[in-house]
Amino acid sequence: MTDRSTADGGPGTVAIDRIAAGGDGVGTLGDGRRIFVPRTAPGDVIEVGDIRLADRYARGRVARLVTPSPDRVEPRCGHYQRDRCGGCQLQHMSTPAQETARRGFVGDALRRLGRLDVADPEIDPAENQWSYRTKISIARGPHGFGFRRLHEPNAIFQLVRCEIAAEPLNTLWSALREEIRSLPATTERVTLRQGRGGGLHVIVKVTGSEAWTRAKPVAAALVAKGQAATLWWQPEGGVVRAVAGGESTFPATVFEQVHPAMGDRVRRYVVDSLGPVKGLLGWDLYSGIGETGEMLAARGASVESIELDRRAVEEAIRRNGAGAAVRPIVGKVEDEVGKLAAPDFVVANPPRAGMDARVIDALRRSRPRAIRYISCDAPTLARDVKRLQAPGGPVYRVTDIRAFDLFPQTAHVETVLGLELS
Repeated sequence: MTDRSTADGGPGTVAIDRIAAGGDGVGTLGDGRRIFVPRTAPGDVIEVGDIRLADRYARGRVARLVTPSPDRVEPRCGHYQRDRCGGCQLQHMSTPAQETARRGFVGDALRRLGRLDVADPEIDPAENQWSYRTKISIARGPHGFGFRRLHEPNAIFQLVRCEIAAEPLNTLWSALREEIRSLPATTERVTLRQGRGGGLHVIVKVTGSEAWTRAKPVAAALVAKGQAATLWWQPEGGVVRAVAGGESTFPATVFEQVHPAMGDRVRRYVVDSLGPVKGLLGWDLYSGIGETGEMLAARGASVESIELDRRAVEEAIRRNGAGAAVRPIVGKVEDEVGKLAAPDFVVANPPRAGMDARVIDALRRSRPRAIRYISCDAPTLARDVKRLQAPGGPVYRVTDIRAFDLFPQTAHVETVLGLELS
């Protein structure tokens, strides 16, 4: 229901008792309604202002911190408080408190939405709490390029540096800001990316199809600053292509985990949890550049992989060869999965929206003995598991749930859920 402002929306004292999915703290108003307040921590006592009431809940902001939680810390990033940056939601909380919150996001979703009788999972901590992201996207606003403000997607502040971005990206952004007038006037977004080999990439997405005529001078200026990078141009609705900075076979728009070390840890966990796979047939759904399929093939499995992005599949073949153990298929998973032979096991790593209902149906029909679902969104994970377990199909038991701290300082969490056919 749409929030509505109320005449009695002045400050009131509220104790915060938990963190909700999305990162807002949750307390209780005097009338019993739960209120969601960003930038709060469990144990905070606050005066809450700007209260907007809905029928069953409310939203507000911190008017004054009365009693700080023992889990509060000083945010490292100047943008976090000053500009209300929406990129991080939990930077004001200690690392243990953040990890507890993210475990709760997963457990709550699986219990409440998936109807599973499970505890909050253990979480594999990140070695690096800062400077881990190898990709950042910077939007264009009326007053320059930057990130979006918290809960204000149309409000963009000018970015100086991002504390969770890999330091080479901050250095690259500092150099690129000095050349920003040389970007096309129709630039919509600039993405900075660091490849696995350390190479730097600048992807300029424009509205329309205006060519980037000054890309080569920008590339030369970056080289002069010690920031050699491949520059890419992406027209609206078109294919990205390298336009300056040297030739690159790296498909800079292909999906890859923004925290590579933790992404590797997730894949190892998934493959290890399947046990011996020699001689078995597996599906690798939403396969990206094929790293999971490569690991499974190295252990003796035959793998059929499906990935929508043709360039990701081409990159997988270039990196790993076109070995007979992995058969890559380009297309939508929901369109192709019904054509595959029934597997012994399935690894699925869908986007945040989760799996299409046709994919769930294909899994129910094929009855693999084991499924490993990798998810970056606990609610869609819970929804899909509930659909998979619907009456009239195979019965799967949950063998393990593990969270991975891929996104420190944020309200996002990666989850691996293991299912075995009963």
